[in-house]
Amino acid sequence: MGTGREQQNAPAGMDDEKHISSQEAKGLEEHSDVMPDNASGDGSLQDGVKAIEAISQAWTRTALVVAYFSIFLMAFVTSLEGQVINSLLIFVTSSFQNHSMVSTINVVQGVINGAPTLVLAWELNIAMMLIARTAVVKPPMAKVADVFGRTEAFCVSIALYTLGYIVMASSQNVSNYAAAQIFYSAGSTGLMILQQVFIADTTDLSWRALMSTLPDLPFLVTTWIGSIIGGGIMSSSGSWRWAYGMWAIILPVAFLPLLFSLVMNTRRAKQLGIAPERKTLQGSVPRILANLWRDLDMGGIILLSASFALILIPCTIAGTLPDGWQNREVIAMITIGAILLVIYPCWEMSTRFGRKHGVKGTLAKVLEYTAPYPLTPLHLLKSRTFTAGCILITFYFVAFYLSVFPYFYSYLMVVRNLDMKSATYITQIFSFSSTVSSIIVSVIIKLTKRYKWFVVIGSSLYTLGLGLMMKYRTETSSLSAIIGCQVLIGFGGGMLNVPTQLGVQASAGHQNVATATAMFLTVISIGSAIGSAISGAVWGKNIPAKLTEYLPEAAKVNATVIYGDITAALAYEVGTPERIAISRSYQETMTTLLTIAVCMCAPIFLCSLLMTDYKLDEMEQGVKGLVIGGEIGEDGKKKDVRKGNTYSPLTWFKRS
Repeated sequence: MGTGREQQNAPAGMDDEKHISSQEAKGLEEHSDVMPDNASGDGSLQDGVKAIEAISQAWTRTALVVAYFSIFLMAFVTSLEGQVINSLLIFVTSSFQNHSMVSTINVVQGVINGAPTLVLAWELNIAMMLIARTAVVKPPMAKVADVFGRTEAFCVSIALYTLGYIVMASSQNVSNYAAAQIFYSAGSTGLMILQQVFIADTTDLSWRALMSTLPDLPFLVTTWIGSIIGGGIMSSSGSWRWAYGMWAIILPVAFLPLLFSLVMNTRRAKQLGIAPERKTLQGSVPRILANLWRDLDMGGIILLSASFALILIPCTIAGTLPDGWQNREVIAMITIGAILLVIYPCWEMSTRFGRKHGVKGTLAKVLEYTAPYPLTPLHLLKSRTFTAGCILITFYFVAFYLSVFPYFYSYLMVVRNLDMKSATYITQIFSFSSTVSSIIVSVIIKLTKRYKWFVVIGSSLYTLGLGLMMKYRTETSSLSAIIGCQVLIGFGGGMLNVPTQLGVQASAGHQNVATATAMFLTVISIGSAIGSAISGAVWGKNIPAKLTEYLPEAAKVNATVIYGDITAALAYEVGTPERIAISRSYQETMTTLLTIAVCMCAPIFLCSLLMTDYKLDEMEQGVKGLVIGGEIGEDGKKKDVRKGNTYSPLTWFKRS
C-alpha cells in the first residue's frame, strides 16, 4: 500500500487506474478508493501532526539528544517498575485472598489498554469489584496527540500513570486495586503509544525498527534485577506498597528532560514562523465542544469503549458466578457488546458515505460531525499489510497470554517448586531473548531495507517454541528444556513483533502514523485481554474441579482456599499427597492452556505471508524535517548529499 499521505495528495480528478499504477511503480500496495479520511476531504493534517512537523524542522542536536535520553530514561523506569510489581502481583492478590483474580486484573488492564472500559465485574467475595467508565486509551491518546500535540498527550499520560501508582499503593482490597488499573493502565499504555509515535515522528523508515527497540533495551537489565528489588522490598518492609508508591516520584522526574525539549523547540518553531495555528480550540464554547467531538471522533471512542468492555470483562468473570455462562447479565453484556462492535464501523464510515453519495441538507451537516477524522481510517483497513499485521499480532498475544503469562509463574513455583526469584528469572527469559532478537533483526533491517521475511521466520520459531513448551511441560521434564523453550519463543517473538509494527507504520502517512501505531498497539492489548480471559476461564474452571477430584478426602475442604491463595498451595511440603494433587491439577491445566495456544498460532504464520515486502528506502518516509536517518524534504523524500544536502544517518549531529 502507498502511504496515507500519498493517497490523500492524489489529485481529485485522477483516474483510479492511473493512481494504482503510480503506486505499483513505487512498489507500494494499491487502493481502489483514494478518498481522504479527514474533515475537509483534502488530506490535510491535524494540528498536533503539524506541530510535531514544525518541531522536527526546528530541532537542534542538543534538543534531540535530550529528548531521546528522556525516552530511554522513562523506558528504563517503567521497565524496572513492571518487573518489580509483576513479581509481586500474586502476593498482592493473595493478600486479598484472591490469587485467581490475577487473570481478571490482567483483563481489566488489557481492556483499558486496548479499549475503554465500561466495566461491571463481580466476584462472590467482592462486592462490585469495579464499576468504571473511561475512554479507550491508545486510539484516543493518538487522537489527542494528533489534535492537541505530542507534548500535551505526554503530560496527560504521565499524570494518569502517577495517579495509578498512588491509588494502587494505598488500596485496601482487590476491588480498589483493580479499580486503580484504570488510571495505571491508561497512563502506562498512553506512554507506550506516545513513545512509539515520537520515534516514528523523528526517524525515517529504515532506522525506525532499530530506534523503536529503544524502549525495550532496559529489559536487558531490568529482567534480572526486578525480582531482586521486589524481593528486597518484601523482605525489608514486609509490604508490597512501597514498590508502587516510589514510582509516583521517579517517573515524573524522568519525563522532565523530554518535556523541556518539546516545549523549547515549540517556542523555537514559533520564532521561526513555522508553528501551526491551533484551530480546534478557537471560537465559542459550543464551537470548541463541537470541534472536539469531531476531531477526536468521540462517537467512535464511546462505541469502541463499550463494545470491547462488554465483551471481554464477562469472559473472565463468568466462571466465578454460580450459574456461569448462563447468567443473564453475562449474556446481555456480551450481546450488547457484539451489537455495538457491528455499529462501530458503520459510524466510522458515516461521514465518508455522506460525501461519496452526495447527501444534502441537514443530514449532510450532521454526518460532517460524526466521523470526519475516524478513529480507524477506512483506507488503513483496506490495506492488506495493516490488516494482516494487526490480525497477526492479536493472535500472537492471545497465544502469549495462554502460555508464558500469567499462570506460568504460578506453575513454576507450585509444580517445579522454584522460589520467587528463580521463577521470575525463568519467566523473564522471554523478555530478555525477545529484546536481543529484536535488536539484531532491526540492525539487519537497517542494512537490507526489508522486513517481511523476519516476520515469517519469527512466526515459525514462535509456534515451534510453544509446541516444545507443551511437550516439556511435564513434572519430570528437565528445567533446561523449559528454559530452552522460553529462549526459542522469545527469539521468535522478537523477530516478528518489531518488524510487524514497522510494516503497519509503513502503510500509513504521517497524519495516520499515530493512528496506525495506536491501532497496532490496541490490538496487542485486545489480544492480551482475550488470552487472559480464556486462560482465566480455563484456570477458574479446571483448577477447582481438579483439586476437588485429586485432593485427599481430608483436604478437599481446603480446595477453595488453595485455589484462591498460592501461598496456601505452597504451604504443603513437596511429596505429600496434597502437594502431589495440587501439582497435578496445575500441570494438567497448563497442558490445556498450551494446547489452545498452539492452535492460536495458525493465523500468525498465514498473516506473515500476506504482508507486503516493502523496500523501505524507496518509500515516502511519512515525516518531515531533521530526523534520525537524514533530512526529509517537503515531498517526503530524503535529501541527497550529492545535491548539496545531507543524507548521512548521523546528519542531525551536524545541526547546532
